[in-house]
Amino acid sequence: MKTIWIVIAFSIAQINLQAQMKTTKLHPSEYFDFWLGNWNLSWQGSNNNVGTGENHIFKTLNDHVIEENFKVIDDPNMNGFIGKSWSIYNKNKDTWHQTWVDNQGAYLDFVGEIVGEKRIFKREYIKPDVSKIFQRMVFYNIKENSFTWDWENSADNGETWTLRWRIQYIRK
Repeated sequence: MKTIWIVIAFSIAQINLQAQMKTTKLHPSEYFDFWLGNWNLSWQGSNNNVGTGENHIFKTLNDHVIEENFKVIDDPNMNGFIGKSWSIYNKNKDTWHQTWVDNQGAYLDFVGEIVGEKRIFKREYIKPDVSKIFQRMVFYNIKENSFTWDWENSADNGETWTLRWRIQYIRK
């Protein structure tokens, strides 16, 4: 009998967790909480090698800011690459914002949006030739212990998107 109650309790916990991953069940300030934790990363690298990395994401500053700590473990074209981001929900504007910096000197600023069950950070910038490029990070296929992250860009005001990098996240 005790085993049955454990199974029932576990099943209810799983259902509740899955419901929490649906944005309709969350307060906007919780939309990126699925990302919290320690993650093993993998991606298809150049020359058909598999790149690997890790990411440690946690809340800081009285749980108002999500801090990301990204590190490439193995990829011949990216070894030594590390980056950090800080994401925050601006309740006055009802908008998410993210700032990314890395050891290559990049500074990227993003605005968040939710499209269906996808969580997206997007930005635009003007290239030296004055053309406008749009970039976005798309978090999708979000489950308790995994999700997919895509880095995409668009040269036509977001009409079409080109995949630049896909990372599979698996919780440690």
